[in-house]
Amino acid sequence: MAVPKYDEMYSDFLQVVSDGKEWSIREVRDAVSAARGLTEEDLSETLSSGDLLFRNRLAWTCEFLMKAGLIQRVRRGVYAITAEGQRVLEDPTVTVDNRLLKTYPSFRAWDEASTKKDRDGSKGGSVGQTEEDATPEETIDAAFQELDAALADRLMEEIMDHDPAFFERLVVQLLLKMGYSRTNDGQVTALSGDGGIDGIISEDRLGLSRLYLQAKRWEPSQSVGRPEIQKFSGALRDVGGTKGLFITTAHFTKEAQESARRQNIVLVDGVQLTRLMIEYGLGVSTVASYEIKRLDSDFFSEDD
Repeated sequence: MAVPKYDEMYSDFLQVVSDGKEWSIREVRDAVSAARGLTEEDLSETLSSGDLLFRNRLAWTCEFLMKAGLIQRVRRGVYAITAEGQRVLEDPTVTVDNRLLKTYPSFRAWDEASTKKDRDGSKGGSVGQTEEDATPEETIDAAFQELDAALADRLMEEIMDHDPAFFERLVVQLLLKMGYSRTNDGQVTALSGDGGIDGIISEDRLGLSRLYLQAKRWEPSQSVGRPEIQKFSGALRDVGGTKGLFITTAHFTKEAQESARRQNIVLVDGVQLTRLMIEYGLGVSTVASYEIKRLDSDFFSEDD
């Protein structure tokens, strides 16, 4: 039997977790593969990247169901059905497919955001779909953006599963990856009594210029306001700092952004953070690379 497509396993996934208990993704995989009657040969089928096909597709099944609110992530790698998931599963008139998922505002919001190039407001296509008039290059580009957006979401989930001390170290590691310290002397200050400074990076070899960090591991839905920027600015003055970087997993209010601009403080929110982690290879690894070649018309030109 062929490995089902990701959207063909929505109901399978919901059926497995329909008992209301917490299920690890590994347990769900075993249960779905058994229910589908997949053979060892089916389960060993791989993508060109080397990833197992069934495992990859079920991961997308899980991702899409979660974005629609039909399942919830209890903790890392563990999921449970939601009341809405139970409702649609028990309704014989409802077919759980992409069309249904797109009726949920949470899924549509993620769908639209995940296909905006660089997640910065550029236009993009729809998740899981290809425009009929799209070129192959556009299709590949849309798929790449979709993969990046899903990876960014997973990165944020992992960050939120760790404590604030881990986040502070992560921020310093990211700055080092970005080349902000040639001597790799990034420091994380003490967790108590640090005066609002969570990290220090020397921007030059002799340590004459320093960048001071504030790292806030807040829920992504929360807002960092102007008061937090003012506190950080005060901490900078106390240590004689002139350059500040405020990084958070949340987002900044308009007032916070205006205050930061006036006080030489650079802001990085949760969306920018995960984008930088992907760009500089922190917490991620490359599983496949593809080259797109085009015809070299100059080669076939008859002109010398």
